[in-house]
Amino acid sequence: MINFEEELKKFHPSLEIEDVEDAIYNQDLTDMADVLVGMVRKVKEEE
Repeated sequence: MINFEEELKKFHPSLEIEDVEDAIYNQDLTDMADVLVGMVRKVKEEE
């Protein structure tokens, strides 16, 4: 049977994944809420 506690002790996260995580969190990504707010502002400016 697998001893999960022992397996977790052996686990080391991949450096590549940590690098990707940092890159994602450090970017200013536009989400759907930002897109919708921009569209509403544009429509209001055109009125």
